[in-house]
Amino acid sequence: MSNSPESLISLQNVTKRYGSFLALDNITAEIPKGVTGLLGPNGAGKSTLIKTLLGLASLTEGTAQVLNYDVEPANYQAIRRNVGYMPEDDCFIEGIAGVEMVQLAAQLTGYPGLNSLQRAHEVLDFCGTGQERYRQVETYSTGMRQKLKFAQAIVHSPQVLILDEPTSGLDPEERLAMLKRIKLLGERTDMSVIICTHILKDVQEICDYAVVLVDGTIPVVETVENLQRPRTPSYQVRVTGDSAAFMELARQNNINSSVNAVGVITLESQQGLEESEIWQWAVEAQVGIQSVVPAKISMEDVFVQIVQGSANGN
Repeated sequence: MSNSPESLISLQNVTKRYGSFLALDNITAEIPKGVTGLLGPNGAGKSTLIKTLLGLASLTEGTAQVLNYDVEPANYQAIRRNVGYMPEDDCFIEGIAGVEMVQLAAQLTGYPGLNSLQRAHEVLDFCGTGQERYRQVETYSTGMRQKLKFAQAIVHSPQVLILDEPTSGLDPEERLAMLKRIKLLGERTDMSVIICTHILKDVQEICDYAVVLVDGTIPVVETVENLQRPRTPSYQVRVTGDSAAFMELARQNNINSSVNAVGVITLESQQGLEESEIWQWAVEAQVGIQSVVPAKISMEDVFVQIVQGSANGN
């Protein structure tokens, strides 16, 4: 059974047991092409799912496809040839330089001698390593190690890039730089990216889709935009002037209104709410509008709702 042309990964009744422990529990899901965040509490099965897709752990039951390749021993090499994998843990050879590590990764994927060195430098330029590429890897900081693992994962221009906690341990500036690189790959190439992370803000900032794993199951595969959309029509408004008068007009029109600590007013309605109404209330209240944007639920709240819903059987 092959996944649809728009699917990156297809899972049908996928189960994985380690002895009596059930790591993946009868999962059926389609993961689309694009940039996807793979989320879940510790022990939810994220690492096990990645290992099974790469052929590093065999399925107990069910079938899976990656890029229309059935996940089975005969296709393991083909899958790995088309997948770049950045593990969470370090995996370096001490005593050699960073550029040599990336060159080795290029050679293992088929690049010949000088071409592999040229390709290693190209990728390290993209990752912003500078002259540090010539230092031995054991002298690297956490940020440099993350850059090096990322370079090794993309050196062969894979169709699929799997990143396990790519921003873990990075300072704010390095985190933003890493996210920018991932976003560029998703936007400017045909590469699809799966980011396994516990940093929900990363998913909110760069991912098209979110896949949530809870207790070995996948209750949700959805666009990040849809997950953050409130169930009732809502807007977040910034005003200048008498915000109390503006909020009172909203209440008189059966709109729930609240204001947070930084002065952002949230307007909610079960019956419907048009942006034009907000502007009219501003005129009547004699306030200025700085901004009007559709309200969004934070990924943290979304994640908690999904996990709690799964725990309650919803």
